[in-house]
Amino acid sequence: KYKDIEHKTAKKQDEEQALTVKNEDLEGTQKELDAALAYFDKLKPSCVDAGVSFEDRVARRKEEVESLQEALRILNGEDLA
Repeated sequence: KYKDIEHKTAKKQDEEQALTVKNEDLEGTQKELDAALAYFDKLKPSCVDAGVSFEDRVARRKEEVESLQEALRILNGEDLA
């Protein structure tokens, strides 16, 4: 009976130590998550422009591509009218 108590006491200490380590890991991971979420919130406005519709962005991109193609033609010596 004494060995049983001794065994359970040792097991309890091991489990408490493992719990302490896991709680420390959880705390560190939570801090990392909080920092990542704060950074995400900081970046979100620059990544998502909610004021412009998809169609407007597509039209703007098409105009940009067309103007770049025209500039390339001019630089290549085409369209020298």
